[in-house]
Amino acid sequence: MPKIKTNKAAKKRFKISSKGKVLRPKTSRRHLLTDKSSKDKRELRGWKLVDETDKKRIETLLPYD
Repeated sequence: MPKIKTNKAAKKRFKISSKGKVLRPKTSRRHLLTDKSSKDKRELRGWKLVDETDKKRIETLLPYD
């Protein structure tokens, strides 16, 4: 069997935790930040779990991660 290629766009956007959970960065951190409070911006840091309905699709794009 040939190797499966990793989707590079998905590799830049998602990561898989050591327990197998699929994580994504939180949204709304690119622009219009002056309208958001410090608390809002602080809460947008870090990673969030991907919904179960999308998990399998993303895992197929990241076969070796």
